[in-house]
Amino acid sequence: LATIPEALPKEYAQELRQLQSNAPSMGWPFVKRRMRGELGPGWTSKFESFDREASAAASLGQVHRAISLGGEKLACKLQYPDMESAVEADLKQLQLIFAAYRQYDKAIDPRQIFKELSDRLREELDYTREAQHTALYSLMLADKANIEVPEIVSELSTKRLLTMSWLEGKPLMTQLARGLSFEERNQIAINMFHAWYQPFYNYGAIHGDPHLGNYLIKDDGSVSLLDFGCVRIFRPEFVEAVINLYKALRDGDEELAIASYETWGFTNITKEMLETLNLWASFVYAPLMEDKPRLISETNSGEYGAEVAGNVHAELRKLGGVTIPREFVFMDRAAIGLGSVFMHLDAEVNWHRLFHEMIESFDVEELRQRQDTALQTVGLESTSA
Repeated sequence: LATIPEALPKEYAQELRQLQSNAPSMGWPFVKRRMRGELGPGWTSKFESFDREASAAASLGQVHRAISLGGEKLACKLQYPDMESAVEADLKQLQLIFAAYRQYDKAIDPRQIFKELSDRLREELDYTREAQHTALYSLMLADKANIEVPEIVSELSTKRLLTMSWLEGKPLMTQLARGLSFEERNQIAINMFHAWYQPFYNYGAIHGDPHLGNYLIKDDGSVSLLDFGCVRIFRPEFVEAVINLYKALRDGDEELAIASYETWGFTNITKEMLETLNLWASFVYAPLMEDKPRLISETNSGEYGAEVAGNVHAELRKLGGVTIPREFVFMDRAAIGLGSVFMHLDAEVNWHRLFHEMIESFDVEELRQRQDTALQTVGLESTSA
């Protein structure tokens, strides 16, 4: 909500943004106890220096700047204590909220949403898995000089401590405040587009949390990706269906649209349901439909998005509701979140051509092989398993 322009009053958005990287941090006595627990009594001897004050703090943990014995700048991400219990308590509360929602509004059945959020949140607590996600992104974006991924220092990392190379850059809103040129804003948007969608279309992976605290922008417009706790790996068929739905909307092909939604996991798609789902899909895909430079906000402003969501919600209630498939959740979240970033940038880019450059040689079997190889390389389970 804090990322989407016009979704909240500015004062609310500014306060909520603090939770992305500027939440209150734990003090030095806590840090010493936690670091001793993760790396042993002599943990300070493993660093040349270690900052007492956190450089960033969010909901699950905080980051401290350090220097390795070899002189390299490091970022040490330290998880808060007993976060498993805190997350489980929050999930129980969310389940109660969803149950109450279902009593008075049948438009959306959130049970699969709950399962997806639960699995991804529990994964975020496992920094060993995040290290694998980070290695995966380093592999997937190895050919992109304008996108930097941290290098994990495995000997200084555990399940609750993640030590990695320190990346430079400033938050997006800080860069915007200094006054970027038209060309600079467009270049940042293009780099962000590649950072999120090259992994998706080439490997079936997406960063599910593009909020403003999860990356930094360098003065040359390149992007430093910071956090890989929330990564979703998709079946190759799901990615193919994303492309097929674009083609279906472009060509007015109802059969292809239905097949795409069914591949995602939607069921019982009547003609009326198809029209309703297409209302939302047309909103999300709109920037890709025109072969010309354009602003995202021409059709996808926060205010208009809220209006479209309201109309879709009203139609779903009339039709008896829909169950949102699990795989849809973070793909949709990433699309909306990234579109919000492009609106902040006021970028005017040919999104159609960027998209087509990525999908022009798409082949679902090649994606499957590429994905399996990449996941095996970093020790993650294949979607084919």
